[in-house]
Amino acid sequence: MKSENPAASGGRQSAIAGREFFYVGGRYVGEPGRRVMHGQMYVEALTPREPRRPFPLVLIHGGGQTMTNWLGTPDGRPGWAEFFAGEGYTIYLVDQPARGRSPWQPGIDGELTVFTAEALERLMTATAAKGDWPQARQHTQWPGSGQVGDPVFDAFFATQVPYLADAAETQRLVQQAGAALLDRIGPAILLTHSQSGPFGWLLADARPALVKAIVAVEPSGPPFEGAVLSQGPARAWGLTDIPMTYDPPARDPAELQIERQAEPEGPGLVRCWQQKAPPRRLPNLAGKPVLVLTAEASYHAVYDHCTIAYLQAAGVEVSVIRLAERGLRGNGHMVMLERNNLAIAGLIAEWLSTAVIAG
Repeated sequence: MKSENPAASGGRQSAIAGREFFYVGGRYVGEPGRRVMHGQMYVEALTPREPRRPFPLVLIHGGGQTMTNWLGTPDGRPGWAEFFAGEGYTIYLVDQPARGRSPWQPGIDGELTVFTAEALERLMTATAAKGDWPQARQHTQWPGSGQVGDPVFDAFFATQVPYLADAAETQRLVQQAGAALLDRIGPAILLTHSQSGPFGWLLADARPALVKAIVAVEPSGPPFEGAVLSQGPARAWGLTDIPMTYDPPARDPAELQIERQAEPEGPGLVRCWQQKAPPRRLPNLAGKPVLVLTAEASYHAVYDHCTIAYLQAAGVEVSVIRLAERGLRGNGHMVMLERNNLAIAGLIAEWLSTAVIAG
């Protein structure tokens, strides 16, 4: 289903020339006469006015969110979808299965959970006042106070939706539907954020020939455990909650022999779990350009270094952008919505222009 959209945005011509939407994946479940479709994923495609990139960009939102994260900011500024369309990319936006316009089926899909307003204040918008990790006090880039009653926060919280509580179920559904999307559109670049970080690794594992690069913006971590958001074991396969391809093969996550750093690498950082030497490799991610981007004041500042080290030890070529080292200070976790969101997108576009080549 297509529609032309030459509309102006903010008094200027939009970089987006047209839109279409479709669904991928899904299957019928249930007894005859009571069948429903389960696992399908909503996809919206944006055609740039001036296409000039060899591969499209698939933007995958994080926990509690939908694709609206990419369309604009809660205070009305342009979002990353418009920006990257202006860079000449065809854009694909998704609502994860069982969320948003990708329906959740009662009695079939699992239990739902939701972020409270207080949790988002602490983790994403008012972290300087309410965050409890060492870097939180440096947060300055959220537009507004970041608290209930501020119009920008209220507009942001209105976008939040229930999502599957089971991370493994979510990853299975997205890997299936995301592979169907890649089969349909061909080779693409994946841009993930937060909870969707594992989807980049899993889709590259499932369709290695179709994933040309991965941009992981503060991907879910750290390996093997929860930190800040939760405590205890997590991501039994290191980067994911469901199996990935390792070399030598591992049939069970218990076969991944791991050890924890004796001391953290610096103040305000967690001790990382890593594979014991020699580490198993991730062959389907090897040779792909991978970028991990992390912000100065986010709760990810506590542990993203562990994810980076895990990937590198497993044979993945990882580029790293630490925003503070690039002069972009004070960012929290929702970098695509903060005051300097387009400057951050510009760093990603710069990396893509050199890291990803046709072929």
